[in-house]
Amino acid sequence: MATYFTPAFVAFFKELSRNNNTTWFNENKKTYEQDVKLPFTKLIQDVINEAFKLDSSIQIEAKDAITRINRDIRFSKDKSPYKIHMSAIISAKGKKVKESPGIYIEISPEHIMVYGGAYMLEKESLLNVRNAIAKNMKAFDKLISDNTFVKLFGSIQGEKNKVLAPAFKSLLDQQPLLANKNFYYVAEIPFEQLTSATLLKTIMNYYKAGKPLNDFLIEAIG
Repeated sequence: MATYFTPAFVAFFKELSRNNNTTWFNENKKTYEQDVKLPFTKLIQDVINEAFKLDSSIQIEAKDAITRINRDIRFSKDKSPYKIHMSAIISAKGKKVKESPGIYIEISPEHIMVYGGAYMLEKESLLNVRNAIAKNMKAFDKLISDNTFVKLFGSIQGEKNKVLAPAFKSLLDQQPLLANKNFYYVAEIPFEQLTSATLLKTIMNYYKAGKPLNDFLIEAIG
């Protein structure tokens, strides 16, 4: 199994962090294309191909998943134009629909992060998820207490609503996650995996561990 990244990936971002401006980036764009964008695109396409074997609804391409390196600085005090990482959202709908459960991969010069679950839920989708949990409490509990899931991700995270409908509030003792506004899980892959030939296999192990919960959330959202 081939490797994707070389130390040049880390070197590019370390230099970018010290020279986060358009002039420097344009002068080093060939390095970005060769040492950063190309290997990241290959990795994400391979993750998509492997995910498709498990879920035929994932028919996107890498370009549909990879987010732009340009930062949205319109409402930010930090006017640095570029992100110091690469990221992608792999789901049936890709980066365009951020509430769709899937896997989010972020690689920086310091970390490899894997996120899953449902993060940016619309009001109706949140209600659907809460109803699904309330009606299928045992099944949901089984998913979030699965040994492999707990070992790799720990527990479900997310902001909570302070005010909750009475029907859900009465069930909080049984399942506190009903108060969540989002339902996501996160893990950090050891950074030495970046240049390892087993990076794809490792990412897919995390994907497989989170897939049953993602499937529950996808069905709940509808």
